Amino acid sequence: MVVFKRTHTCGELREQNVGQNVTLSGWVHRARDLGGLLFIDLRDRFGITQVVLDSAKNKELYELGQKLRAEFVISIKGEVFKRKDANPKLPTGQIEITANELHVLSKAEVPPFTVADDMTEANEELRLKYRYLDMRKGPILDNLVIRHKAMMATRQFMDSQGFVEVITPILSKSTPEGARDYLVPSRVNPGQFFALPQSPQMFKQILMIGGLDRYFQIATCFRDEDLRADRQPEFAQIDVEMSFATQDELFPIIENLVQSIFKHCKDVAVDAPFLRMSYADCMEHYGCDKPDLRFGMRLKRLDSQAQASSFTIFHDILANGGTVKGFTIKGGADISRKGIDEYTSFVGQLGVKGLAYIKLQDGTFSSSLAKFIAPEQQPEWQKALEMENGDLAFIIAGTTKKTNQALDHLRRRVAKDRKLIAANDYKFLWVTDFPLFTYNEEEGRLESEHHPFTSPHLDDIDLIEKEPLKARSSSYDLVLNGYEIASGSQRIHDSHLQDTIFRILGLNEEERKMRFGFFIEALQFGTPPHIGVALGFDRMIMILVETEGIRDVIAFPKTQKASCLMTGAPSEVATVQLKELKIATT
Repeated sequence: MVVFKRTHTCGELREQNVGQNVTLSGWVHRARDLGGLLFIDLRDRFGITQVVLDSAKNKELYELGQKLRAEFVISIKGEVFKRKDANPKLPTGQIEITANELHVLSKAEVPPFTVADDMTEANEELRLKYRYLDMRKGPILDNLVIRHKAMMATRQFMDSQGFVEVITPILSKSTPEGARDYLVPSRVNPGQFFALPQSPQMFKQILMIGGLDRYFQIATCFRDEDLRADRQPEFAQIDVEMSFATQDELFPIIENLVQSIFKHCKDVAVDAPFLRMSYADCMEHYGCDKPDLRFGMRLKRLDSQAQASSFTIFHDILANGGTVKGFTIKGGADISRKGIDEYTSFVGQLGVKGLAYIKLQDGTFSSSLAKFIAPEQQPEWQKALEMENGDLAFIIAGTTKKTNQALDHLRRRVAKDRKLIAANDYKFLWVTDFPLFTYNEEEGRLESEHHPFTSPHLDDIDLIEKEPLKARSSSYDLVLNGYEIASGSQRIHDSHLQDTIFRILGLNEEERKMRFGFFIEALQFGTPPHIGVALGFDRMIMILVETEGIRDVIAFPKTQKASCLMTGAPSEVATVQLKELKIATT
């Protein structure tokens, strides 16, 4: 019987191990035959160790080694020697092993892409189809280790704060929570369906009604929505709920949790308390509700300056309820006309018809707007935009929504192009006082900005029926480097108020009872005030490991079309299974 139990990993041996007899197992990373001497780089998750097969010492072993190919799994025994030509790029580069035994544990077909070559990057579809090979390249496995550490840090910290982890149901009831449900047919109840949870929202609130007081869970959630780089159809969130608490009690707990995760995973000290900013201020100064604070270029409103100019396009836009806003790039006067044209084309793709600019050089405006701004008006523009000599300002006019959106994207693009973002810089922000409702223009109805269990702001209770779109909610998001990584709210604990919110959202009594009957009933039996938040676990890990795609931190992710290329899911199922479920397909 071949003994393949390791005495060490492939990243463990050092100079102090010279003279020891060891056993290593792993994959053949590379092999180099120098004629009589065969050098094998043996790899596992922990690193690479060089193994030497010397034909002068063991010809049979050398000939066996010549048959090895990349990704063969082997086990070797041998003695550790100091290398004559040390490799400073490897932690094990001071030593090598002269093998006296070699066993092939598993052969490998020629892989569809080279695992050993870090410079060769296979396309993403191929990498996802052969996810297990992509893992062997290293970064994915490293990310999964960071993910594990973050889970451990979360559980240890939440336990220290008196929170109890509870696993909530996966097979649940379909309820509208902002995205389409994934439905699961019931065999024993033909024609009826379970829904996979978009979040454990109602269950965690019911745990508060049940008296648990402090709950958390690293929960798997499912949403059938359009995907992008930071979304997946199944994802993990750190779900938190607590009774008899307010934002001022919850926020420090979440801040300390984040500090613990970053310290445990990356030895990064995160400053707290985090900055807080209202939703209205975020939209005004950054054009979005998840601003990236790692660089400046805050947006400036220029309505009064534009009205005083002679530029009739500005006048028309302002007369129709639009706005004129811009931001300043420090030292941006070095951006060429070609560069300005490229930025103009960029915002054009976002539906903006034009991009105006002002350069301030030697105290003088050089601008596409210069002839429309009288000399005596220029100091006002300069003051509003906080411009100094050598700066450039970009200006956009249009509807408030489109102008904010375009300036937000442009601001991020400029920061990336000009390398204004420092490595390992983490800027956290609590965004508070979101609108309670938003208006769905396509369907002509009100929707919850977050979800229908969010409590209105106490100062805006009178507005929820009279002027619902002006009502604020007691909700908040946690933003990190331009990504929303958490969202939560004070919950409604009064059954009559909850019923009112459902009614404003257009749900009749029958719909309310059908979708939320069990929850409304639970609220009627003495509900404590409670508050909660859910942190996007995958997204936070994505930022921690500095990758731009959430698929890099999930072991077996889906594509942008919500399919698994490795397993072939989703797929057709046998007709007999459909018959059992009383389902017919067209």
